[in-house]
Amino acid sequence: MNKKALIVWGGWDGHEPEQVAEIFNRILLEENFDVEVSNSLDSYEDVEKMKAFDLIVPHWTMGQIKNNYAINISEAVVSGVGLAGCHGGMCDSFRNNVDWQFMTGGNWVAHPGNDGIEYMVNIMHSSSPLLEGMPDFKVVSEQYYLHVDPAVEVLATTRFPIFDGPHSTNKAVDMPVVWTKRWGAGRVFYNSLGHHADIVAMPEVSEIMRRGFLWAVEGKTLYKELGANLSTGNVRAYTGMGDSQ
Repeated sequence: MNKKALIVWGGWDGHEPEQVAEIFNRILLEENFDVEVSNSLDSYEDVEKMKAFDLIVPHWTMGQIKNNYAINISEAVVSGVGLAGCHGGMCDSFRNNVDWQFMTGGNWVAHPGNDGIEYMVNIMHSSSPLLEGMPDFKVVSEQYYLHVDPAVEVLATTRFPIFDGPHSTNKAVDMPVVWTKRWGAGRVFYNSLGHHADIVAMPEVSEIMRRGFLWAVEGKTLYKELGANLSTGNVRAYTGMGDSQ
């Protein structure tokens, strides 16, 4: 039976969400997924339907999400559904919802120099084989500065500063570009590249996303195998995120 994926696109048009969703759809179809594509946040309304997917791919920049929708996504991921996305479509989605930021592992705060900055993406030699064999590469785009959860496993970085600004008086930092995170039984994957569809279509970036999708979707299978031996917590009973609800 084919894996099932949900792509939800929308928000700020500057990130070309429909075009990026088309690229994601093509990648998933090539990997024999059954894909549902939506341009409405109401796709997150039915938590049981979301739990039936193997992968959720959000690509929605800015905007606001209903609190119960954010909880529904969290509950689906906790149950083993994978979550994977890129750029502002996942980590600049809902600036007023810290639940979303906690789950995804970070949030955009700046891109010094705006679009058109040439920078290196450096692949990390970490404990994860996800990007094994991929070389470092250059990209000309926005260079994302993010506030990042220390719990993530960083798979690729970029060096700041390249463009001068008030951040330049700090020492040089290696900012995460690609990371993974666990959320209950679910696997979360993020790639900060993808300002426009042409960046997502780069062979290196498309390959990163393909690998990320396939990695994230494995969480549900592992959860089924481990069953009751894996404690994931109760999302709806968890009060640690209540200040944003």
